[in-house]
Amino acid sequence: MKFLFLAALVVVSACAGPQGEVDSEAGLQVVATTTIVADLLTEIGGDDVTVVALMGAGVDPHLYKPSAGDVRRLSSAQAVFYSGLHLEGKMSEVLAEIGTRGVPTIAVGECVPEDRLIVTEGFAAVHDPHVWFDVSLWMHAAECTGIALAELDPDNAARYHERSEAYREELKGLDAWIYERVEVLDESQRVLVTAHDAFAYFGRAYGFEVRGLLGVSTASEAGAADVRNLAEFINQRRIPAIFVETSVSPRFVQALQEAVSDRGFDVAIGGSLYSDALGDPGSAAATYIGTVRANVDTIVGALETE
Repeated sequence: MKFLFLAALVVVSACAGPQGEVDSEAGLQVVATTTIVADLLTEIGGDDVTVVALMGAGVDPHLYKPSAGDVRRLSSAQAVFYSGLHLEGKMSEVLAEIGTRGVPTIAVGECVPEDRLIVTEGFAAVHDPHVWFDVSLWMHAAECTGIALAELDPDNAARYHERSEAYREELKGLDAWIYERVEVLDESQRVLVTAHDAFAYFGRAYGFEVRGLLGVSTASEAGAADVRNLAEFINQRRIPAIFVETSVSPRFVQALQEAVSDRGFDVAIGGSLYSDALGDPGSAAATYIGTVRANVDTIVGALETE
């Protein structure tokens, strides 16, 4: 499988040794790009790993540009874990350069079997990077992370494997909960309209028709025709709610809401969804599992009608 290949790469590149100094008393020193990847490392690494996340809550990884401080953190890490599949598009050159310096770099999203990836519309060779919205796919990332950490830190390999297996069991429970939670919605109610096209995996897995105003990457722009066409779709289908996202400016969805209103139909903003980043530290959505639960509750609550 792909994750075994990636783990083999970790072993080879780890032999070269990272550049810079690390604190050997604080366990394995790893850097994660996004909060979602950092949470995965925290769950599986436990006390054996110190995780530094470059991006915080609400930060859009599509647009994130690494600072000089980020480059220093990446260079001095014992390993770098990132989502991949071009999610961190503006970090690609930096991540490639870090890899040439002997720092292991692991793209956990690319551990998902290729035949389960979604090809983005209009870009035949590019896959949708938002794999974590199908919990069954994120289980592959968890397994891959456990293998990679065990290869990097063989003295603690058994603990990494145990935590990886335990976390995957939690994810199985989460996956089952989503299927049960969305059952309150009729098929006709399962239409999800969001700021950008981040929820295709969610829609495929849990039976939702999904429309995003922006493309798969928030670096794309929505033209007048995009707003007009989506507003007409909402009006015709009488969709009760549309959603903003914590890592995308709300102005796009607000413009869409106004366009729908101009057509004589009032659509509500059903709430704010976590798309490319977790919630604030200390909040119920500060973990991946908490974020998924919050999103599903928000979606169901807004789309459910009497």
